Amino acid sequence: MINKIVGLSILLTTGGIFLLSFTTKEKTDFSSYSTAGLDLYYIAPNFNEIEDENTFTAPNLGKSYLGFKEALAFKESRGDYGVVNQFGYMGKYQFGRGTLALIGVKNMSREDFLKDSALQEKAFYAYLSRNKWVLRRDIKWFVGRTMNGVKVTESGILAAAHLAGPNAVKRYLRSGGVEGFADAFGTTIRYYMKRFGGYDTSYVVPNRKAKAIL
Repeated sequence: MINKIVGLSILLTTGGIFLLSFTTKEKTDFSSYSTAGLDLYYIAPNFNEIEDENTFTAPNLGKSYLGFKEALAFKESRGDYGVVNQFGYMGKYQFGRGTLALIGVKNMSREDFLKDSALQEKAFYAYLSRNKWVLRRDIKWFVGRTMNGVKVTESGILAAAHLAGPNAVKRYLRSGGVEGFADAFGTTIRYYMKRFGGYDTSYVVPNRKAKAIL
């Protein structure tokens, strides 16, 4: 038994020496394979977040407030005041009943709302104004940062709040982008923040009690 153990030890020792004899003393230089400085962040978009040939562009409006609201309207409804989607969201900016009630539009038939373009514009501004007040601290804290590969801007925050509501945007920002949101079509907060970032929304005055109808 002892002889077997001794023999095995000699065999392992000899094998180790043999393998070490082939070990190179030169270290491999991996510096040329470094990823330092490269943007390795990527999120695969869903089908509803892929731009198509009909993406709204208005060079004459640029990054103004008008450019912002018309770009957002085009994404929501192709700018159609009279459209209703399969989930019941209405008009140029695709409002739900609950949101309209929040900004004072109550006891109005769908047909009357769809025919009233001036009211729809007032509703859009009122909702932006209210959301800007609700998110005022988050705008102060997070604008200028990069989250999930997207630079945070005030217009991006307000667009995302139009999509998901201000509380969902708060959770997204304050969780560092971990707590996400997707609407019934799969569109995300991150996508809206990216697509509608960099517009001038200083025209919108924060107002906790903003109403489209007083």
